[in-house]
Amino acid sequence: MRTAAKKPYSDAVWDEVELWSRDRIEAFQTDALPKQLDYVANNSAHYKKLFADLGVEAGDIRSLDDIRKLPLTKKQDYVSGLAEDPPFGTFRAVCMTDAARVHYSSGTTSKPAPVLWSHDDLDRWADLYARFLYAQGLRADDVFHCMFGYSWFVGGLGATLAAQYLGALVIPGGSVDTERQIDTILEYRPRCVIGTPSFMAHIAEAAYARGVDLRASSVDMVCVGGEPGASIPGTRERIEAQWGAKMFDCYGALECQPIGWDTALQLGPTLAEDFIYVEILDPDTDEPVPDGTPGVLVLTHLDKQACPLVRWWTGDVVVRDSSVGPDGRTHARLVGGVQGRADDMLIVRGVNLFPSAVEDVVRAHPGTTNEYALVVTDEMKDPETGFLKRVLLRVERADINDENLAESLGAALRNKLNVRFDMEVLDPGTLPRTVHKAKRLLRE
Repeated sequence: MRTAAKKPYSDAVWDEVELWSRDRIEAFQTDALPKQLDYVANNSAHYKKLFADLGVEAGDIRSLDDIRKLPLTKKQDYVSGLAEDPPFGTFRAVCMTDAARVHYSSGTTSKPAPVLWSHDDLDRWADLYARFLYAQGLRADDVFHCMFGYSWFVGGLGATLAAQYLGALVIPGGSVDTERQIDTILEYRPRCVIGTPSFMAHIAEAAYARGVDLRASSVDMVCVGGEPGASIPGTRERIEAQWGAKMFDCYGALECQPIGWDTALQLGPTLAEDFIYVEILDPDTDEPVPDGTPGVLVLTHLDKQACPLVRWWTGDVVVRDSSVGPDGRTHARLVGGVQGRADDMLIVRGVNLFPSAVEDVVRAHPGTTNEYALVVTDEMKDPETGFLKRVLLRVERADINDENLAESLGAALRNKLNVRFDMEVLDPGTLPRTVHKAKRLLRE
């Protein structure tokens, strides 16, 4: 029998920290934050200069609210640091002899950016991932089939490390060779699969085309990350129906692994508040917003060594709920997961529109495939306000004989989102499939 590297706290909880009171969580953060700020001020060239320029010392941060004395850290700051001190940048806070791993951004909008981990960072990462997988239901005697990419990407090795740490048997499938992935599920009977929502949908389509019913397979856990999806009701319902399994949102980012994952209750990603201090800020004023109000997620590491970040602006719009969950877990949750990116929000005739809201309607609508794309061009904008007057939705019909999809889906979108779309209905298989992060908003 395989044994986990760490004995779980109980049959339902991996670590006692998951049950700490809010007061204890805040006391822990209040103690950890100044120590972490002292560490970055002494070891990160970026923050050493920043603190000096501001005339601020780590000891000046005496409470959690005091962190607002420090500026936000944004992606461009990190990119500028890479240019200033290549190849690993000014945010690096360990000697290279203490660095153990580097992963890279996808590089879809700029040169791929590297992020470092130390040995202790990797151990912490594994334990946090194991905590979340355990909360979702994975156990040491299960088979775990990883379909995240392994090349450069942060997902594959992270998930593998966590499942091994928990004690599960890992199949490192990667995000290639669809037919072999299906064969592996049928032959080796994994209980849990993990990958991007796009790849999980693609696998389900390919299995259906082969006459394979995944609902009858051994899989009863579909874990997804790398893009929004698991917390979008339409997407969750569709993929759960295709697989006959529960789907869990696993939320992280290259710069911060992990942020928060669903538990078995699927109430939204539960934050790792012993690893990160969380702020939710108004995107226009940078002021904190209360629980229940959408804002941008801002993160500060509490114990990261190799590449620690302070007040990292994720750009992700979320809603926080800090109440105790029905299962007794006390760390705050992100209700509905990532609702969109602040820089992806469209304003169409005065209506705020996130691509994830469109996805919810498309995926829930009968007669569509899993694929869609939103298209905006300069010609669609009002020349005076700069706001969009219209937006184009490309969508595939599941049945090539369906002549009414544009009308029925257009009506559903108007009713739900109060936006009128230009519709372009395509035959199945027209839009590109992806094994990594799907790009749903196209600016042409």
